Amino acid sequence: MFWPELASVDPFASLRRLQRDMNRLMDAYGGEGRESFPAVNVWSSADEVLVKAEVPGIEPKDLDIMVQGDQLTLQGERKAEELSKDVVCHRAERGSGRFIRTFRLPFEVDNARVEAKYAHGILTIRLPRTETSKPRKIAISAEG
Repeated sequence: MFWPELASVDPFASLRRLQRDMNRLMDAYGGEGRESFPAVNVWSSADEVLVKAEVPGIEPKDLDIMVQGDQLTLQGERKAEELSKDVVCHRAERGSGRFIRTFRLPFEVDNARVEAKYAHGILTIRLPRTETSKPRKIAISAEG
């Protein structure tokens, strides 16, 4: 038997929402091995740290970047897509909602010179190293 009024009801929507909420909760307690959003690559050279984050579908105004000492915090929100009531969802793998990620950088950075650019869903952050955190060669004087 088929009930047309139930054809648009997704019986698993609540279950997916619960799973998403549980995943966020576990991430907050160091859920290692799980993918975190956004996906991030971090590189460093002698002079700077370069961070690239994949943030497709997020407007730059919905992102916040904070730097203090050797820590970078990236947070924001991916808004849920607004769908009409006559649409049936068959698969929903792209999450929505608030996120926050904090990274310990390999050295202290000069937060006054940090630059961030956004293009094609990629956020690129350049974090220059502070002069005081750079290694300094010490001259040795000989006595005698």
